Amino acid sequence: MIYNNRPIQSIPSLTPTSEVQKRPNVQGAGTFQDILNEKLKGDIKISKHAQMRMQMRNVTLTEAQREKLARAVDKADAKGVRDTLVVMDRMAFVVNVKNRTVITALNSSEMKENVFTNIDGAVFAD
Repeated sequence: MIYNNRPIQSIPSLTPTSEVQKRPNVQGAGTFQDILNEKLKGDIKISKHAQMRMQMRNVTLTEAQREKLARAVDKADAKGVRDTLVVMDRMAFVVNVKNRTVITALNSSEMKENVFTNIDGAVFAD
């Protein structure tokens, strides 16, 4: 191809997305999409509202508890739950499963008198 009397090199054809996804990475650990999904799957986000509630209610999560919460959300996701109540270690969390985001958190003393609404499932984490 020529533009302004100068030859233009053609761009080599790019591999279609479907072809890229079929090829494993160098170490054979799966595609980029698989790795990204696995990394994102384990992450639990905490909304600003939930962060404020956790501070007010003196609720803190250790790394082990975050992992337990993530496993509980995985269980809810496997059952098709959209918004779940997760009860664990004398705490309760309302979590949006699709976004993997904690919406609110309660400690044991506040769980006694509360009615949980806008949930379609509950998980008692072990």
